[in-house]
Amino acid sequence: MGKIIVANWKMNGSLDFIRTFLPSLKASLATTSNQVIICPPYPFLISLGMDLKDTPTQLGAQNCHSSPHGAFTGEVSAPMLADIGCEAVIVGHSERRTQFEENDALVNAKVSAVHAAGMTAIVCVGESMGVRESGQAIGTVTKQLHASLPSSTNPQNTIIAYEPIWSIGTGMTPILEEIIEMHQALHGATQTPLSLLYGGSVTDQNAKDILSLPHVDGVLVGGASLKIESFQKIVGS
Repeated sequence: MGKIIVANWKMNGSLDFIRTFLPSLKASLATTSNQVIICPPYPFLISLGMDLKDTPTQLGAQNCHSSPHGAFTGEVSAPMLADIGCEAVIVGHSERRTQFEENDALVNAKVSAVHAAGMTAIVCVGESMGVRESGQAIGTVTKQLHASLPSSTNPQNTIIAYEPIWSIGTGMTPILEEIIEMHQALHGATQTPLSLLYGGSVTDQNAKDILSLPHVDGVLVGGASLKIESFQKIVGS
């Protein structure tokens, strides 16, 4: 069974980048059994979606509003994303939680909105270095998980991404034993186990080892997803 490889481009990319990136990606997709989801910034969703239409790769967004419509200038709703072909939405990324002060209640509402629009929610959870060093990582992350998931959650519409905040963009990753421990805890934290991704400084150098761990069903890739050769290697892991 293949793994789930999610590319989070964050606030990066361009139309020229997409034109260069897609031919190489399509070549990699022809030889992998992994499920690939690419989440570019909003302006590139339609263009990328058209390019991906005849491939098994799914189109995803990086965020959405919790309401289906309304007077929310500058926001994008889940039904709008579904309307242009998105199949998944990243919700509650640590950068949204820390930089934009999104709490568990808001994440929960956004996950509900994604479900209502018929898409898959990729729900991010993770701990700070301070929490990790205090020995409260598992308790904190499982509590965050429960608070972030609405009653509409099921294995078909929800994927969990564990991303230790201190590891994102720093080049630091937990040791494999720490990833195993957290994923084991998350696997047992819901009544029906959900697919679990690891995210946080994933590279083509460590992806294969991480993907081989128990209860790691895939990876959420940030910076390395913008490096064509690196991402090709991760897709083929």
